[in-house]
Parts: sequence; structure tokens; C-alpha cells
Amino acid sequence: MRWMRRTAWPVRWGCAAAAVCVLGRIAGAQSLFDSGQVAFTELQATHGQAAYMESCAACHGPHLDDGQFAPPVKGAPFKAHWHDQSPEALRSLIVKRMPPASPGSLGNRTYIDIEAYLLRENGDQPGTTELAASNAPAAAGDAAEQAAASEHSPSPRAVGASLIDNQDADYHAAMAARRILLDGLTPVSDAMLRDPAAADWLMWRGTYATLGYSPLDQIDKSTVRNLGVAWTLALPASANEAAPLVHDGVLFIEGGNTVEAIDAADGSILWQYVRALPDALHNGGDARMKGLAIYEDKLFAPTADGHIVALDVKTGDLRWDSAVVTPAHGAHPGQFDGAYFHISGGPLLVHGKVIVGVSLGIDTGGGDFIVGLDAHSGDEKWRFNTIARPGQPGGDSWNGAPVNERYGAGVWSIGSYDPDLNLVYVGTGNTYDVGTLLVPRSSKSRSNNDALYTDSTLALDADTGKLSWYYQHMNRDVWDLDWAFEQSLVTLPVDGKPTKLVVTGGKSAIFDAVNRIDGKYAFSKDLGLQNLVASIDPKTGKKIIQPAFAPQAGRVDLICPSATGARSWPTTAFDPKSGYLYVPLLDNNCMDYSWVERDAGKIAAGGMDVRLGGRPKPGNDGNFGRVEAIDLKTGRVVWSMRQRAPIASSLLASAGGLVFSGARDRRFRAYDAATGKVLWQVGLNASPSSSPATYSVGGVQYVVVVAGGGGSFDAGSRSLTPEIIDPAAGSTLWVFKLLDLEATPQ
Repeated sequence: MRWMRRTAWPVRWGCAAAAVCVLGRIAGAQSLFDSGQVAFTELQATHGQAAYMESCAACHGPHLDDGQFAPPVKGAPFKAHWHDQSPEALRSLIVKRMPPASPGSLGNRTYIDIEAYLLRENGDQPGTTELAASNAPAAAGDAAEQAAASEHSPSPRAVGASLIDNQDADYHAAMAARRILLDGLTPVSDAMLRDPAAADWLMWRGTYATLGYSPLDQIDKSTVRNLGVAWTLALPASANEAAPLVHDGVLFIEGGNTVEAIDAADGSILWQYVRALPDALHNGGDARMKGLAIYEDKLFAPTADGHIVALDVKTGDLRWDSAVVTPAHGAHPGQFDGAYFHISGGPLLVHGKVIVGVSLGIDTGGGDFIVGLDAHSGDEKWRFNTIARPGQPGGDSWNGAPVNERYGAGVWSIGSYDPDLNLVYVGTGNTYDVGTLLVPRSSKSRSNNDALYTDSTLALDADTGKLSWYYQHMNRDVWDLDWAFEQSLVTLPVDGKPTKLVVTGGKSAIFDAVNRIDGKYAFSKDLGLQNLVASIDPKTGKKIIQPAFAPQAGRVDLICPSATGARSWPTTAFDPKSGYLYVPLLDNNCMDYSWVERDAGKIAAGGMDVRLGGRPKPGNDGNFGRVEAIDLKTGRVVWSMRQRAPIASSLLASAGGLVFSGARDRRFRAYDAATGKVLWQVGLNASPSSSPATYSVGGVQYVVVVAGGGGSFDAGSRSLTPEIIDPAAGSTLWVFKLLDLEATPQ
């Protein structure tokens, strides 16, 4: 009967399982916390009770102290543990641990309500002031926790250990090993970022130059056949596009609402930072943040709610939290749809500045921006608006529209950096309300409609954010064919002289090279997948549009590629030894484009006024995936590999003569970098919509890629191959190494 009474509650079978309780001395305070009563309302506690019954009662018991599978969360033992700690510490631990199958999945509002319920049931009295959201760091571990860990082992909170009193010899040995690994993390200096160790992977695409290239060569053309799974790890669901960082044998990765530190050799989780998010963000399940940054003793991560957080690399504790996207910037509590800014790229760390841009903002006048935050405090040190203001170069390029009626120029990727020039290079996207550019504001307007700084490379002083130069790759882009992707820093002969260049390509699969000192145009390479640009001026690089495709309201034009892009966020890779640029492409991809002209009073109302119906290119041969190797010294295509499945991942090149790539058919492949021949492939659990990396620990080279998720690029290519059925949602970190090292030449 007792068992039946327990299971009669409408509970979901998940629980905190000792997440919020350890046994200790009895405390007799009326309030749960010695610091006094905590403000909350009766309504919050009532909502919290309902959430507790659904997600916690199955283990802790419907009365909070009668659970079969977890300790009490009310009464003397519970108070004994929490009386000298803080409400923030309690909430942080609940978020980190509950429910066990999906920690942090209930939403910030729900966690606050559950905390209010626990407070009420432990003697605190409700009032008229609500318990507020907080992302404050958890308090230090209490005496019981510290006693559980020896001087050679980390606190359980830092490594995700259970808080129950069963620390045996195996536990202490494991804790000691983890502490040795975490204590071995050396502070990352400016010099290390400028010249990373070959074994590490300290940035989104490896180095400041954003080449997606590694000098490691243990895995090469002759040994890659022995590549096998070293370990895997399930990650929170997200739209992916993720890239790991690796330093001193520790791998850092972000997915959904969670950042994790992992033993890079065996996959053991060392610590987790779980962020409670607004309910509208679905635990970060729709978010895509491309990368992390590391500097000194801190890891810097973007969050789904538009913040940058700085975490202690050894514990995961929150050092600071800076809101990059705020209500003043177009974000409103509970509203996180596509109209508002978000961070889809990630941070670049330069000279103690955390440099990050925001993207989208379809309905947000004034356009997107880039900020430089102080790495030690999170304070904003500078800001650059990616929509030109009046009085600035390009400030009169918006068809006479005022600043608050200019939209877009999103920063979708992470920038590159030239330490010798102290310049950060960032690519920008298109505008959205194209009527602003197509319909003049007045007959007396003297401005043009180039729409700066859309579709541009921006060179910014890393210390001040001041614009050094800009180069607009495509003016007046009203087709959503932006140039918001990686900026590859290469040195190539131009007019017989070695020249420092920045190379980048737009959705049209046209690649431009400009001098990275002054932005002077060098050359272009059109890969032949577009029909919009008729010619390119050989002196300036200006794109001359086919006259027949000048937008006309109500007319439908077949334009290739579609807004999905012949190339998109999956990055290229560049081999500095061969001078080859490896490009992931989406072939046979077009759209039915039309512009819907608005009434005169709604021309600059915000939002998209174009229709971009993607479809296969008429008469296509059924192959949509393509990887192309281009010799940038000559412009010659060295090889081109084509296949049915669209390419889904960034490319990774290595000194072992290999190029790694993943596709929507769930295959992760290694190609011969010289010929394009497939030398190895493996099936994954999902499409690898991410940026692979490689690193070394203890003399063993590993290759890592995240499979799962998929943002707009995946969605845009999905309809091209309807026979490829996506599996159920889920993300997995896959790590590979050579399994037959004895037969591998060293």
C-alpha cells in the first residue's frame, strides 16, 4: 500500500538523487539559511510544488522526506547542510543535478519555483516579493564536501561527484587523478595564443589565422586506415555547429545549456557548468554557438540567452557573467525568436579582450554590433556597430534611411587576428528589409544604396575596436547571399611578392583575397555555382549583377545558389605548405526569389520582404555534396570530389596529408589531401554539423567531431535528399585515434 501511495502521484521518473542533501549537524534556524528569510511568493511555491511532484517526487518522495531513492529535502538534515550557505548555491546545485537524465532541462523559471517550494516547506514564510532569477556563482563547498575530498582531490562540486557519504578508496583515487589533470592546466598566455602548441587546439579553427589546419601527422595517409573510436560522450541537444577546445589534455565543449571539461584521453567528465535558461529557449536546444575561448585561467563561453560567461578552467565555477544582448539591444524577457539578436559565433581572445559579435536582428533597427569585453571583469571596453553611422565612411550608403531603419550586418562567425598588425578580421552578413535599398527615401537623397558594412570584411584594432579598413565584397545584397564566414589569413605571392592576405568566400561560392594590411583587392575565384554575378571587376573586385536579375516587385527569378548558400558556415581549411584551400560546397542548389514591395509607410518597418524558396537546380545530376581543392597560388582547381549527400561539417586539414569532412549521410570521411580519394570513413549517430579538430595527449593523436543537431544550413539542404532520414534528436561527441599503434610508423 505504501508503494502504491507513492506511485499514485503524477510524477515523472527523474529525481535529484542526492543532489541537494548531505547529512550533517542539526540546525535549529527558522529560516533555511542563517542569512535570514529569502523573499518569495506563495504563488511561486505553489508552482514549485507542481513541478516538484512531476520531476522530483519519484525519488525524494511526495512529502519531501519519504523517498525511496534519494535523501530528504526538508527537515533537520537538509537544514544542517544548507543553513550556512546561500540561495544561489542551492539553486545552482539543483540546476546542475536535476533531473538526472537531463540536468538543467526544466527552465530557469521552474527551478526558481522549486526553490521557493523547498524554502516554504523548510520554514520560510512567503511574502509579496518574488524570488528573482540569478546566474550568480555557487558558493564554495561546505565542510562536508571538503571533508569528503582529500588534499589531493578536487571538491565533488567541481567534478560532478555525488554528495553522499560513500567516498571509498576508488573514489579518492579517481579524485586524485582528476585533480592532477586539472592542476596541470597551465595558464594560457598571449604568447601561447599567438603560437599554440601542436598538441593543443586553443581556438575555433586552431589558430588566430583560422585555417582549420594542424601540424600533427601521426594520423596520415598510411595510418588512417587504423583509425577507430577512442571514446564517445552524449551532449545536450542543440543546433550544434560546435567546436571543442583542447589544452594540456583537457577538452572543453559546449552544447545546449551546458559547458563541460573532459579528460581528452578517456572521456571522463571533470566538471560541468549548467545554465538555467528562460523557458522560451528550450534549454538551448535550438541554439548554435560555434566556439569557446581560453585565456589565463578562464574559459569563455557564449550562452543561448546572449551572454558571455567566464568560467574557472579547473572547477567550472562562474567568474563573471556579462550580458552582450540585453533588452536595450532588442532582446525581451521570454521573447527569443529570430527577430532578435543572438550570439551564433563565439568569442575571440586578444590582449585580454573577449571580442564577440551578434547576429540576426531582423526587426532590430540600427543593425548588429561587435564588442570587446575585459577578460578579467567582463566590462565592455569598446563597441563597433556593423551598420555604418552618418559621418562615418559608408554612413551615407543606406538610400537615405535613418539609422533606426537600417537592419542586419550580422556577425555569424568568430573573427581572425594578425598579431603583427594587431588587427581583428570579421565578416558580416546581409540586410533583411531590402525595400530600404530598393526604394529611395526621397528624390533629393544623395546617398547610395551599397548598405555598408553588410557583406564586408572589417579590420578592427583589437585594443580599441576602431575601424582600420573595410572591404565590401558585394554591395546592395538584396538576395541574402552574405559573406559572414571565416576570414582565412594566408601569405601568397602577388605580383611576384609574398603578400599577407585575408581570403573569404560568400554564399555565392565566390572567394575574394584582399591585402590584410590595407584592404586592397588582390583577386577573386568564382567556383561556378552561381548565376547572379555576371562579372567581377579585375581591379576592384566589384561584382557586376546580371541586369535581368535586378529585383522587380512580384516577379519570380530562378537564382543560384539559394539563400542556404553554395557555401555557408562550414569552414574551409587551408594547408600553408601546399597553398591549397579546401572548400565544402552545396551543389545544384537554387531558389525562386521574389520581392514583395510594401506600402510606402512600411518600407522600413523591419522584417524580411523577400521570398527565398529553395529548390534543386533544374536538370541537376543528383549530386549535392562537393569538396573542392583550389591552389590559391594559381587559382587552379586541383581536385573536386562530388557525392549525393550534402557536406555538413567544416573541413579539417593536417600535416598527415589528410582532409576530414562530414556529410548529411552521417559519414565522417578522411580524404587524400593531394587527390581527393576517400581513405577512411565511419558512420556516426547523426549528421556531423560541427567543426572537427585534432589534438594530441601523451604522444597519441586524436580527431574529434560532434554529431547531431543542425541549424538552418542543415534544414536548407535536407529537402535536396529526402531519402536521407534524420535520426531522433541527440548530440554525441566522437573521438577517434589509431587503434593499432604498434603497426603505426612513429
